[in-house]
Parts: sequence; C-alpha cells; structure tokens
Amino acid sequence: MKNFFYAATLVSSLAMGLVSQEAAAACRGAWTEGTTYSTGDGVTYNGGNYGALVGHTACVGCGWNPVAAPSLWQAGTGGCGGSGDGGNNPPNPPNPPTGNGIAGILSESTFNAMFPGRNGFYTYSALVAAANSFSGFATTGTTETRKREVAAFLANIAHETGNLVYIEEIAKSTMCDTSWGPPGCGCAAGKMYYGRGPIQLSWNGNYCAAGNALGVDLKNNPDLVARDATISWRTGFWFWMTQTGAGSMTGHNAIVNGAGFGETIRTINGALECGGRNPAQVQSRVNNYTRFCSLLGVSPGANTGC
Repeated sequence: MKNFFYAATLVSSLAMGLVSQEAAAACRGAWTEGTTYSTGDGVTYNGGNYGALVGHTACVGCGWNPVAAPSLWQAGTGGCGGSGDGGNNPPNPPNPPTGNGIAGILSESTFNAMFPGRNGFYTYSALVAAANSFSGFATTGTTETRKREVAAFLANIAHETGNLVYIEEIAKSTMCDTSWGPPGCGCAAGKMYYGRGPIQLSWNGNYCAAGNALGVDLKNNPDLVARDATISWRTGFWFWMTQTGAGSMTGHNAIVNGAGFGETIRTINGALECGGRNPAQVQSRVNNYTRFCSLLGVSPGANTGC
C-alpha cells in the first residue's frame, strides 16, 4: 500500500457523553467503552490506575481511553489500589494466549500492550474474527513462524495507521482509475476510494477486488471499511493473504516460506520504500516488527529489511 497520511476521527465533547453524576470513589475494574463512570471512579488500563475527573460515558469507537483522554482521567488515582503510578512501573505480565489461530498466539492483553493508545474502532474481537476467516493466517508452520507472521502483519498495520490510531487518510481524493481492476469495476457515483482501514485500502480496483473476495459490495459502499471493524480487518487480511502488491509474493508467503519481514515491506509499499528509496520508513516498520516479536517471545529471523 502507498504510504499515506491519515485522519483521526474528530470527536466533540458532546460525543464523550458527559454526565453530571457524582459518586464516591469506587474501583470499577478494567476500563471499557460504553460504560458510564462517576467522578472519582477508579479503573485500570494497560497496567496503570486512573481516577475519573468528571462523570461521563466512555464513547464507543472513539478511542478515548484513560491514556488518550487526560481531561477525563488522572493517572495514579482512583480506588483500584496497586502501584498507583499510572503505569510508571512495569505493567503486569500479559495473560497467556488461548485458543486457535491468532488467538493462540496473541492474547488481548498483549494486543493492548502493543497498541495502548489505539482507536477503539480497532477491537481485538474484530481482529480475531477477521483473522479466523482466513484459515492459513497464524496457523501455518512452526510456532515461531506463526508468531513472526502475527508480528509482521501487525508491524505493517501499525506503520500504516499510526499504531492503530487512524482509520482514514487525511488527503482524501476520489482515487478512481478504471484502467485496471476486476472486470466491470468502475466507480460508483459520489463515492471516494481513498485509504481506509488497517491496510489503508485504496483505489476502486482494490475495493472491488476485496469486496468480491469478501462477499461485500465495497464498490458502492466503500465507507463500510471505516464503519464495520470486522470488515475493515478483513480487508487487511485479504491483502496480506492474497495480494503480491509491489513485490513477488504475498506477505503471508514471505513469512511462512522464510523470505523474511523485508519481503512483506516490498509487497505493501516496496515501490516507494525499498532499495534505498525511503530508509526511514523501512526502519519504522522494522522497529515495529522487532518490538512485536519481543512481546511475542520470538526472534525476528533474517532479512528484515528491503
């Protein structure tokens, strides 16, 4: 995918659902979207303790967690005990993963540690549901290979979305080109095909191809990629598992066949980054990959650059 700038969803104070409730401090456990909190309530988030500065309802899909919303939460306060330092001490060890496929490699707590400030749109449950619709993802090869694939996919996604903060690109344009793409794939009237979702799906041809593969009409409804989290994640896995992009192999095959992380970069944005074209962008992706490999307990392997 081309390297785009991205646009965060602007959320007004009204969207935060502020309420005027007052209550005694109480530990409410782990912070969750959609929950109504009273002034003084305590929560835990990413290993830290936080106290609510004002009563409010946590906006669903806005990503306003205690780290991202200091106007609503104060670190090191609340009634949840623990270190009380808002996460200055090392967080508790992540829970071990359970289940099959990606859930057997990546636990929700590790996902949260990878993306502590992510937009709430990008949920762990939608990630797992989408990954499970591609049977080969995180199920092929040794445990080490499976861990590297999860790390590689998420490292590229992190780079494309500013660590899962942004859903859409900033510089929006129509991005309609009917000279390529599936037969009969034109551009729907009034629709724009700029980058959306974890892989920043772009151009009408890719929307048509992804939609055809996923059984979703993305030609006429491209905004689904920015509104439905599972569909959004599935477009990312569609590209990863089936498209060679600017490279010679899919991202999936690059990892499971031992070609290395560098070949996944070449597939996604090699025409603009590899071969010395943009070493800083390549290094950003590599840094993500090595960090995620460390969190998953696996070595990065060879050939990380391109």
